[in-house]
Amino acid sequence: MSLQRPEERAAPAAIDSTGVRIFKRMTLFLLGPVYFLFVAFVPLLCSKRRGFRGWYWRLVKRACSRLLWLLSIRTEMTQAEVAMLTADTGSIIVINHRSHLDGFALMDALPEAKWITFAAKKELCDAALLRRGFKGAGLVEVDRKSGSVALETLTAAIQAMPARCSVVLFPEGTRTRSESLGTFKAGAVLAARNTGRTIRPIVIHDSDRLLPRGKHLPKSGTIRVEVLPPFECDPSTSVDEDVSRLRNSMMAVFNNRIRR
Repeated sequence: MSLQRPEERAAPAAIDSTGVRIFKRMTLFLLGPVYFLFVAFVPLLCSKRRGFRGWYWRLVKRACSRLLWLLSIRTEMTQAEVAMLTADTGSIIVINHRSHLDGFALMDALPEAKWITFAAKKELCDAALLRRGFKGAGLVEVDRKSGSVALETLTAAIQAMPARCSVVLFPEGTRTRSESLGTFKAGAVLAARNTGRTIRPIVIHDSDRLLPRGKHLPKSGTIRVEVLPPFECDPSTSVDEDVSRLRNSMMAVFNNRIRR
């Protein structure tokens, strides 16, 4: 059976009535900017306080959950998958990337016991205020112009993280337009080999159906966040073989849902 393009597939059913969606989006339009600016600037004032990253992570997680609620979007994860992530340690998380909603959906679905951070391209950290905020929040600054420097930075940051914290990487590098998963870059596999961590693959479903490329207002519906078993790198094989094996395992799960 052939795969359908995102624009050819119907979006998941809306989870709120039209009236409720209008009310929520008006609330987001009126109050959202103030709340989210507060979340963005907290690191400028509090980044050096004891335990900052712990409570700030929970603040950001709640902010992501409230944003999706106001957009009438919910995430779906089984209790078994929640338990897997709650117990997850010593991993690097990789997720596919199809929409601007992906990071928010992951943050909303994660159990609070599981901490994550993201790798941010160096250009986002050039401004002094953003640099201080990102560093205080624990984001990993990566210079994508130099692969070797980026890998060294990423490796050092992962080695300094507590075991229950994982950096989240998008192996496709950017949102993909393909019917299935895009080509994977080797960064996650190289970082896992350098640090001895496993890779925890997570597949995001339906985010592109709610917010396709070129659209700015998402539809209401449900995003499925599917947690896969840990992926172990095989030092006896080449990096390319590990990358291919990782992509194939995630692609099989992603394509299986499309065919349903």
